[in-house]
Amino acid sequence: MTTTQDMIKHTENWVSDVIVKYNICPFARREVERGSIRYALIEESKKKKVLQSLLDECRYLDEHSETETTLFIMPRGFEGFYAFLDLVDMANDLLDLEGYEGVYQLANFHPDYCFADEPQSEPSNYTNRSPYPTLHIIREKSMEMAINNHPDVDAIPERNVEFANKKGNNFFATLLASCLLNK
Repeated sequence: MTTTQDMIKHTENWVSDVIVKYNICPFARREVERGSIRYALIEESKKKKVLQSLLDECRYLDEHSETETTLFIMPRGFEGFYAFLDLVDMANDLLDLEGYEGVYQLANFHPDYCFADEPQSEPSNYTNRSPYPTLHIIREKSMEMAINNHPDVDAIPERNVEFANKKGNNFFATLLASCLLNK
């Protein structure tokens, strides 16, 4: 049986072995090296409880400035990509309603991630595929600073698509599967 610690380790592997190693997000390396990424896993599968836990995590970040960002992992209840997208919409609405607009923003990752207007089979979808459904809670001020200090932020997604297409589906499927090993 896969434990909570296993799932957190799988997500840590994904961050280091995919996101950082292949520079999918050029801002991630610094936070990994600083140890400022929090990995929070919620076992709940009910939307209401998940959304409450997401708010609790935002409050945690409010009180812990040394934690730059949280990967909020939801391994149960959101395996279907479209159900997950519904949750993402609700989560964004809730953050706005609770006064977190301009404070935090959410990025999202999913094992079956598919960009709008892209076929499921496109390798570029792997740039947002993760071991488990995950919301990334990002401090907006930090993101603004990172973007302002990056020489060409608009080139990041283009480079990622080009890289993914060059490497192909088999490469990324194998890479993602390797993240599920407890190394």
